[in-house]
Amino acid sequence: MAVITTEGGFVTQITTIETEPGRQDELVRILTERARFMAGQPGFQSISLHKSVDGRKIVNYVQWTSRELLEEAHRAPEFRERWPEVGERAQAAEPCLYEVVHTEDR
Repeated sequence: MAVITTEGGFVTQITTIETEPGRQDELVRILTERARFMAGQPGFQSISLHKSVDGRKIVNYVQWTSRELLEEAHRAPEFRERWPEVGERAQAAEPCLYEVVHTEDR
């Protein structure tokens, strides 16, 4: 389960992906398959996928124990070979690393 906290030292990668209308569900299916693979990699903490209600965007929220292990997982041959269709179906993808600096909850 994803836990968003300023403690724990996790690295957070948030990737915003844009796709054509009508292709969002197909891309979510592929990203879900990829998420299941990533869940077995060293350093994995959580992955959450979000889709916009307008059918054009997906946000991939990833938590890893370290930047090095996240980068290693992205370099894995299986990761590179199995999911080139993500790039083929996305109009744009913008990954960025973040540090959680504040949370509020009830």
